[in-house]
Amino acid sequence: MTQTQISHPAGRMTSVRWIILVLLFVSSFVAYVLRTNMSVAGEHMMTDLRLSQIQLGMVLAAFAWGYALFQFPGGVFGDIIGSRRALTLIAILWGLLNVLVGLVPGRPFASPAVILVSLVGLRFLMGVAQAPLYPVTSGGTICNWFPVSGWAFPNGLTNAGLTLGSAATGPLIAWLMESLGWRQSFVLTAPLAFLTAGLWWWYVRDGPAEHPGVSREELALIDARRPSRPIALRESAWKVVLKDREVLLLTASYFCSNYVFYLFFNWLFIYLVDSRGFKALEGGFYAAAPWIAGAIGALAGGAICDGLSRRIGMRWGCRLPSIFGLALTAGFIVAAATAGNPYTAVLHLSLCLGCQQLTEGPFWAATISVSGRHASAACGVLNTGGNVVGGIGALLVPVTVQALGWGAALATGSVFAILGAVLWFWIRADRLFAGGETRPPVRGPNSVTG
Repeated sequence: MTQTQISHPAGRMTSVRWIILVLLFVSSFVAYVLRTNMSVAGEHMMTDLRLSQIQLGMVLAAFAWGYALFQFPGGVFGDIIGSRRALTLIAILWGLLNVLVGLVPGRPFASPAVILVSLVGLRFLMGVAQAPLYPVTSGGTICNWFPVSGWAFPNGLTNAGLTLGSAATGPLIAWLMESLGWRQSFVLTAPLAFLTAGLWWWYVRDGPAEHPGVSREELALIDARRPSRPIALRESAWKVVLKDREVLLLTASYFCSNYVFYLFFNWLFIYLVDSRGFKALEGGFYAAAPWIAGAIGALAGGAICDGLSRRIGMRWGCRLPSIFGLALTAGFIVAAATAGNPYTAVLHLSLCLGCQQLTEGPFWAATISVSGRHASAACGVLNTGGNVVGGIGALLVPVTVQALGWGAALATGSVFAILGAVLWFWIRADRLFAGGETRPPVRGPNSVTG
């Protein structure tokens, strides 16, 4: 304990951990503004740079592949240098890469191939730079800064930060595009990342014992009932996780569920403008509604799963909200595709994303439950499957739109949602796999979306 901590008056309980939580929320919010901006600016970029929807899909897919492929290396990176340095460095990269997108040369100065390769490369690198975010903040900062019985709420609030960041992106980027152009919408939002990096480096420390503002009482609260350092994973742990039936079924179902998430993430704004006839600024505001519903759904899903698991057990406590949420997701996305009124379509889309986010908590809680002390490895497999689908969907959607129209493209989301719901009938969240010798006392979901 530092000398500054010892100097706190006896009995004084500080609240540094809650300021850390606010900064976690801000980091998640900013990250999603800077990763969702391309889907909003894409409509103007296609016109200005003469890109087709399929080419834009390639650019959007590049982010998803960079993000999915570098999650595990990103987690290792955070473990090596610590969460304070890791998030500071990657936030600086978010800002720099955002500026570079705004500086991509136009058609008079570069060939179509150069423009496309530049955008694909920059968005891939943005995916790489954002990949460590949740391994660092959830596996490092939240774990270190909050007591064992208080991990679920910080993760839930961080999840709300990402959905609300996506909600803010539509109106913000649309307004900047209409006022100043799409290039300035990237350049002028980049300082958000630099500000996040500065605040994080200035205030955050890797652990509470290193922070001069933490009192003895707050440190004792954070460390209460904290287990000893986990036993190192066996050399074959990843092989054991990848062979487990429940982990693979959960990953397959999460793959299906996140197809719908990425449909919204990549194409919502463009769909509202291209298919539903909203003007850019108007479409930006209406694109926020589903993300707000998603934040509500994520928090509600965690609470529902937690309550059901205590009353009827993990198997049906996780299974019921997941099946219910994904079935409703399928129905609402079809309703949105077939709605005659564009405002009715927005309502159905909002309910759709809210129901999809309802399943986030059950997915993560079930994975932790079945994997015991190998939860980090199992959750890594889950989240990789949930983000690889973003690279597939980013291309499948525009191909379907060109061949069959937007109605059919949205209907693909319904097919994936139904498949994801059906898979849950075979998932047993109360079954500990052979490699997970000890089960942590999981009382509720510890949910984060990547």
